[in-house]
Amino acid sequence: MRVAELDHPTDFDGWRRGARALRAAGVSPSQAVFRVAGEGAQGGLFDTAPSADFASVTAASEAGEGSPFTVPKAFVDLAQDVILHRSVDRFDLMYRLLWRLQDAPNLMRIVSDPDVADALDRAKNVSRASHKMKAFVRFRQVHDDRGEAWVAWFEPAHRVLERTAPFFQRRFTAMRWSILTPDGSAFWDTETLRFGPPATRDMAPAEDEIEEFWKTYYASTFNPARLKTRTMQGEMPRRYWKNLPEASLIPQLIAQSSQRTAEMVAAPAAVPNPRFAHAVAPDVAPAGQADDAVPDTLAEAASVIQGCRRCPLWRDATQAVAGQGPPEARLMIVGEQPGDQEDLAGRPFVGPAGNVLDQALAQAGIDRASVFLTNAVKHFKHEPQGKRRLHKTPNAGEVTACRWWLDHERRLVRPRVVLALGATAGSAVLGRKVTVTAERGQPIPLADGSIAVLTVHPAYLLRLPDEAARIAEQARFIEDLRRVAAMI
Repeated sequence: MRVAELDHPTDFDGWRRGARALRAAGVSPSQAVFRVAGEGAQGGLFDTAPSADFASVTAASEAGEGSPFTVPKAFVDLAQDVILHRSVDRFDLMYRLLWRLQDAPNLMRIVSDPDVADALDRAKNVSRASHKMKAFVRFRQVHDDRGEAWVAWFEPAHRVLERTAPFFQRRFTAMRWSILTPDGSAFWDTETLRFGPPATRDMAPAEDEIEEFWKTYYASTFNPARLKTRTMQGEMPRRYWKNLPEASLIPQLIAQSSQRTAEMVAAPAAVPNPRFAHAVAPDVAPAGQADDAVPDTLAEAASVIQGCRRCPLWRDATQAVAGQGPPEARLMIVGEQPGDQEDLAGRPFVGPAGNVLDQALAQAGIDRASVFLTNAVKHFKHEPQGKRRLHKTPNAGEVTACRWWLDHERRLVRPRVVLALGATAGSAVLGRKVTVTAERGQPIPLADGSIAVLTVHPAYLLRLPDEAARIAEQARFIEDLRRVAAMI
């Protein structure tokens, strides 16, 4: 037996040097053994340590002596993937392929070959493990002498930490973060990506203040009518559940799915008031229509707005959704427009984005019951897609037409602070084009003596595809609300 010693479990360069030397010396796969330093050999019980003659063969190989040989790039790329697999015979499999390439240079093209198929399958599993790491890493917030940082504990199916860490470096360039795994650790300080020794679960925080926010988001987007348990577990394997905060909700959500689906089917559709039925409504507002009259109270405004024809959006909406809240609220929150659930219920912020807003308000110390909630546009703008109604952003003309209602709501409520959620709401409040990223969180004086503040819309948080980015943005959103709370 000839033994090649490797420095660590993913030592591709060490395996390549050892495999080249063994092959040059004519050592067959049955006689070759690869051993990781500090671990037992992958071969038989009677394997020995590297011998002097093997060391000399290795040196000669590195010096370019012996029979030269080349391998296709496809083999090298595949070997780099397979070596990250946790199987104990991964080095032996790749050496066996290397040995066979001498007599079959086109071997890598024969995907039905058992060894090639086995290697491709392991590489696929490694790629899947890297993908799952990107999807299921859950950062939690911590603080140290440098300020805010984020730490995650993850147990990958295969040794993909070093391969996947650059993804998080590119995605969260401005964040300090650490990813701890049983295989090793990755650290990013906003300048340098470093790798360290293995870690244990207790070295990472168990939870943080964002946890409940994230659970609220997950529960609000869980659709029982579309539940496919087998598919969900295929995309979100149980092995990852123990480290996912939302996993504690899954059994209950699954158990309740049948009942919730039945309730959704049985619930009657909202029917608009026949006084404002589209069949008898004029296509355009005639001169002097009632909505040009100035409402004296919020109740009057909510009633009169149902006949609004200032823009065409009323044609496809169930009803207009007026603002709601205390008539003397010190904080007015303005969204973009009603969503599907708001359009049916006739109340603002009762859908998924409203659930996220409720949770954020609570964490910022703001009582939703004390806030006047409204939208820049009062009718739901959408386009049908099958049985669904997909949101469409209102255009400038529609925002301008509906600003008449928003201005009267502000006149009647007289809030101290007007918080605009997103660019559309900001344009309606300020009467100009806004850039949320440039003006976010800055107090902007208004002509009536109140203060406008811009931030993102909760729906933006729901659309973020990456969970770690979502957590970071949720923390910023809560901080924006806390600053608003201090203003009022």
